[in-house]
Amino acid sequence: MATGRVKRGFLWVLKNTLNRLTLRLARWGHGPFSLVRHVGRSSGRTFETPLILARVREGFVAELTYGDGVNWYRNIVAAGSCVIVAGGREYSIDAIEPYATDAGLRAFGGPRAAILRLLGREEFRLLRVGSPAD
Repeated sequence: MATGRVKRGFLWVLKNTLNRLTLRLARWGHGPFSLVRHVGRSSGRTFETPLILARVREGFVAELTYGDGVNWYRNIVAAGSCVIVAGGREYSIDAIEPYATDAGLRAFGGPRAAILRLLGREEFRLLRVGSPAD
């Protein structure tokens, strides 16, 4: 029980501090951040979540740092789609698929892959680019 409260508290702090800064950077197309624009499962509202994604030929690779229970991920799985804003461009995502750990680490490459290995990260998803976003 206490672990769940600590995790929720940590995620609240991220949402209300660091995420605000990373949202701005991602919108401007600066730094390593991209935005995942998704629709809430219950609310129907549009949300933007900043993430560090790796670009691959098929689309983008996401590492599920906090597991598959986070809202942004649950929302895109429920909808079957989302929009990625990366480098000032929008990309329509029309499929979300499991991605092999080795391939995910290669996609991130260099120092980022080394950090992910050190942290024992193994859960990756391919966000497959479909048609251009409107």
